Amino acid sequence: MEDITYTKGIYTATASIREVAQDAWQGLVTLARDEGEASADQETTVYEVESTSSTPEEALEEAKALAHRILGEIEL
Repeated sequence: MEDITYTKGIYTATASIREVAQDAWQGLVTLARDEGEASADQETTVYEVESTSSTPEEALEEAKALAHRILGEIEL
């Protein structure tokens, strides 16, 4: 399943999933701040969906919703 990327200003949120147990999936969002110059120490933060899902599709939907909430709270 492919990751989904959203951008707001200099912030990029990538929604993805991981399998945490058999038939249990968790959504993840990686938030990166792009300062214009690529660097090895670029600031990123990983957020986890609190609950697990029984399908990867459901977990990705939860991760997408979390990405939207995170980007919605950012003031530019």
